[in-house]
Amino acid sequence: MSASPVKSDPAPRLLVRLAAALFLSYMAVALPLAALPVSILHWPGYGNGLAGLAVGIAFFSTILSRNHAGAYADMKGGRPCMRAGLALYVTASMICVLAGLSALPFTIRYAILITGRLLLGVGESLTIVGMLGWGIGLMGHERAGRVLAWTGAAMYGAFAAGGPIGLALYEHGGIATLMAVSALLPLAGLALVHGVPATTPHAGARPPFWRILGTIRWQGMAVALQGVGFAALGAFLPLRFIHAHWSHAGLGLTCFGVAFVAGRVACGHLPDRIGGLKVALFSLMIEAAGQYLLWCAPSPLLAFAGAVLTGAGCSMVYPSLGVEVVRLVPPHMRGTALGGFAAFQDLAYGATGPLAGLLADRFGYDIVFLLGGLCATGAVTIVLALLNAPVAEGTR
Repeated sequence: MSASPVKSDPAPRLLVRLAAALFLSYMAVALPLAALPVSILHWPGYGNGLAGLAVGIAFFSTILSRNHAGAYADMKGGRPCMRAGLALYVTASMICVLAGLSALPFTIRYAILITGRLLLGVGESLTIVGMLGWGIGLMGHERAGRVLAWTGAAMYGAFAAGGPIGLALYEHGGIATLMAVSALLPLAGLALVHGVPATTPHAGARPPFWRILGTIRWQGMAVALQGVGFAALGAFLPLRFIHAHWSHAGLGLTCFGVAFVAGRVACGHLPDRIGGLKVALFSLMIEAAGQYLLWCAPSPLLAFAGAVLTGAGCSMVYPSLGVEVVRLVPPHMRGTALGGFAAFQDLAYGATGPLAGLLADRFGYDIVFLLGGLCATGAVTIVLALLNAPVAEGTR
């Protein structure tokens, strides 16, 4: 009697499919990231602070919607949550197309951008939390680190490609063309996830959101401090290149993104294998080195090197600390916990844009990378404290 063939696990293949859909869809976020500040700075009376606000405002609406997105993913499942987020990506980008109408006053165009960016932030919250819940449901919590790693690889792969492509679209067609393309790509993402099966939500009592935040507060603070360097680089590295009259302003974002994705692909298994805190500690030290190099870089080559180090360092911080978060909460609260965890990072992203813009207006663009380096160093001290703290039984 012959042995029956062993069925291969379809979950990794489905996770890659979700990640590919997220890569396409996240272009709605990545394409405008570098181009918007460049565009707004050409408007009369608009400086770095308002340019940074237009970028960072999306993260505030993401923060405010994380609790609801997490609860939605926990109770209804990751599939409907992610699909709703992708639909909002399309809607938000179509609203922002109107900001490209030159007949409108600049104040109206700016208000349209802010409206669209706020809606985009809600879409991001639903999309990412839904992707994480869907992916963990398919892969199992013991492979949560891989889900977090692939999610980030898709996001920042889009970030790497989106920076220079977004600038090129803006230069050739303006804001309207840029935003129209940003609306089309999430439609492709929706088509790609159509055949991926849903997962069954877990049941259980739901403690208050603020209690969950208290449970994960130190991991959240560390990932927030890490996010300052990322946000500073995304919003202000192209502007620093332009101000210094260096060529290839969008290439620094590509260097960051390529290093980020390479780190996720090469090291995505490490948090599940050796523990998230050890990986996070090493990663934060690399990020800090990259930010300090960007702060003092006298040439574009060294600035590119700083972007690579920052990308490699930022790469594994979120999934490494996210693995620790997943271990701290019961299965039916994972979406809410990961939503709250991401809210810490969103807060850093949202605050860094306008605050760093004000610093740049007064002290120049270099100062924002010093800020990023100091924040990453602060995150190192938090992770060191967590490594040396007593481990509660059942949390590891």
